[in-house]
Amino acid sequence: MEFDAVVLAGGGSTRFGGVDKALLVLEGVSLLDRVLTATIGATSTVVVGPVRQTSRAVDWNLEDPPSGGPVAGIAAGVAKGNSPIVVVFSCDLPWITQDDVTRLVEGLGEHDGFGLLDTDGREQRLAAAYRRTALVDALRRIGDPRDQSVRRLFVGLDLAWSEPTRAGDDVDTWSDFDD
Repeated sequence: MEFDAVVLAGGGSTRFGGVDKALLVLEGVSLLDRVLTATIGATSTVVVGPVRQTSRAVDWNLEDPPSGGPVAGIAAGVAKGNSPIVVVFSCDLPWITQDDVTRLVEGLGEHDGFGLLDTDGREQRLAAAYRRTALVDALRRIGDPRDQSVRRLFVGLDLAWSEPTRAGDDVDTWSDFDD
């Protein structure tokens, strides 16, 4: 199944004291490159955030204006590519693999979106596969995407979730990074 990848890497990393979280290294590979490795099967990949050195070629885009939050990042990313399925990932998912991405795309079925649950059972909307049409419609309904809630963006969509998995665990603090 064809899919495009949108990787969100424009956050301020405030809980990391402003350190660029996308470039933090785990086992010799940056967090951003770990997600880019997992999404290697994408027809197109756009990273939303400042241009950085990466392990593979990708397209780059910025939300307008910059620092508009993840919903603005999703809007900027979805503007590129045209596959019927879009996987959306934050750059801070160090345990995501290519197999996880395949499971999300194949698990979409008739749903609008199929996402990962982290090991605590939390829904990770920024670790999911979506039908492009559903995502574009949701963005249209929300209007100006700047500073909008991710939860609000997906209200009304038919979303399904994986079993809890480490692949859905994101890194928001230094203690998460050390786990």
